[in-house]
Amino acid sequence: MKIYHNPRCSKSRQGLEILKNSNQDFEVVEYLKTPLTFSELEQLIAKLKIEPIDLVRKNEAIWKEQFKGKTIDNKGIITAMVENPKLIERPIVVKNNIAVIGRPPEKILSIL
Repeated sequence: MKIYHNPRCSKSRQGLEILKNSNQDFEVVEYLKTPLTFSELEQLIAKLKIEPIDLVRKNEAIWKEQFKGKTIDNKGIITAMVENPKLIERPIVVKNNIAVIGRPPEKILSIL
């Protein structure tokens, strides 16, 4: 199991606590320090079973200033998240081939 985590985010910290309390082994990936590649992000989106735009934090200044209101294809959206990892929703927990966005953090319980 793996959690894509941002320690500065309260929801991400809550998600991490849920995993710690689950007594299951997991890996913490601080995706701001270790950014995802295009391929990794593409695979993660497939596991989440969502469209790339659904993983974007649309209230981030970067999104509003550079991308909002523009027509961007899925490849462009993924590229934007690779180049600006702050745009990625968090936390994301992956177990085998299933993934969830922990918003609210209790959603993580569905894959434990």
